Amino acid sequence: MKPPSLTIGIEEEYQIIDPATGELRSYITQMLEEDNLVLREYNIKPELHQSIVEIGTNVCRTTTELRDELIKLRRGVAELAAKNGLRIAAAGTHPYSSWLTQEITPFERYMGVKQDMQELAQKLLIFGTHVHIGIEDREFLIDALNVARYLVPHILCLSTSSPFWMGRNTGLKSYRSIIFRNFPRTGIPRVLNSWADYTYLIDTLVKTNCIPDGSKIWWDLRPNWSYPTLEFRICDVCTRVEEAICIAAIFQAVIAKLWKLRRDNMTFRVYPAEVIEENKWRAVRYGLDGKLIDFGKQEELPARELIGELVSWFIDDVVDELGSRQHVEYAYHIMKHGSSADRQLATFKQTGDLKAVVNQLIAETNDLPDSS
Repeated sequence: MKPPSLTIGIEEEYQIIDPATGELRSYITQMLEEDNLVLREYNIKPELHQSIVEIGTNVCRTTTELRDELIKLRRGVAELAAKNGLRIAAAGTHPYSSWLTQEITPFERYMGVKQDMQELAQKLLIFGTHVHIGIEDREFLIDALNVARYLVPHILCLSTSSPFWMGRNTGLKSYRSIIFRNFPRTGIPRVLNSWADYTYLIDTLVKTNCIPDGSKIWWDLRPNWSYPTLEFRICDVCTRVEEAICIAAIFQAVIAKLWKLRRDNMTFRVYPAEVIEENKWRAVRYGLDGKLIDFGKQEELPARELIGELVSWFIDDVVDELGSRQHVEYAYHIMKHGSSADRQLATFKQTGDLKAVVNQLIAETNDLPDSS
């Protein structure tokens, strides 16, 4: 069996902000009317709400290449928004803009979602990061999905960026996860027995008019229906570019390690979705400051300890071959200084002003380092 390509790509969803008020601004339709060459260069796509702009990197071979690509795209989108005095910000939710007043993008695809989901679609004012890892062998892809499910709550802790909703401190680090959970076919997927098991599920749902195709499966990680990738969808959009590259690098390293185990006729224990959901809830509620459960030992341990174990033990022997050690080990910086959610909460505690939180998000999102 050929090893997976381990190609890597990121999709990010950004908030379009009016800096004068800090509020979201419906602007994607105007942005899409810009020069088509510019749009193609920055891979800009609309999303459900007009105040969201989505970008997608090209397929990259290394995390260094991915970092350069993401810096270019963030800078390009920021420049397009700035032409009309607007800014972009990366956080899983907006601290105070109301979903009740947001405009749906007037394209057939999104109007269809609004028709199907009704108020749930209107309320879906959330912003995520999707990471694609290239896996060409479908049976290994399913095996990798089954095992990687266990680790996604750990990585969610590093990405949490949505503590506020509708002007309220929710007490959660990833309120985005709660909003998205209202949609059908979300959350941690069950164990899949094979690629045939997965396609049987999709075929059944299509035949019974539940979904048009596999793109309407919105699990926290899923086989992408259009490309030979395992798509990780659990994370909030990362405010800082280095955070985004860190989580992408960890996902890539996890798949590389699972391939190495399979090559050597070994694997990692597969756990049922119910127990993984317990860890996901802890990540959503407490982020890095909580405890996750080590289900092998059947005990709870500090999240930072288990994330450190993931980085220093589970994937350490593959990151040099991937050339991603620097990016993977940025996780230690996040664990020391906090995730975006932690920084937002600290700013609000210091200032009592959610507009100051928005200004911080804009500054961090647009603080782009030089390319490699």
